[in-house]
Amino acid sequence: MGKRSAGILLYRRGEGGLEVFLVHPGGPFWTKKDLGAWSIPKGEYGADENPLTAALREFAEETGFAVSGQLMELGTVRQAGGKLVAVFALEGDCDPAALRSNLCEIEWPPRSGRRMEIPEVDRGAWFSLEEAGERILASQRPVLALLARAASGGQS
Repeated sequence: MGKRSAGILLYRRGEGGLEVFLVHPGGPFWTKKDLGAWSIPKGEYGADENPLTAALREFAEETGFAVSGQLMELGTVRQAGGKLVAVFALEGDCDPAALRSNLCEIEWPPRSGRRMEIPEVDRGAWFSLEEAGERILASQRPVLALLARAASGGQS
């Protein structure tokens, strides 16, 4: 079985409609990338772990925010590299300026043998669904439509 991840798409209702909280990956590879680079906070989980448990853990690790409430299962998307991502949605709020990501170690430049520690995500922000569609990884875009449908009570 391929790699699996789980994440939480936090959303809120603003004056202009739904807004979603996305994170930007940390590290030198992503520094100058913006459009098509953002993601839902997510991470990998093993065969013996529940996807919802993993999603809650990964959200806290990548943002520093603990969330609670009734989560909606939006479905699973396949990312460009083949990874399956189980996505849950939760209505809530957070202050992007207070984001505190965990650190991870990478080899940079690739195949150089040099290791460096980076934050898993370097920032987070709230976006309208339209702007999120431009900023989120292309393979995660379908979750925005799934959220819009679920948040409207299933009405298209």
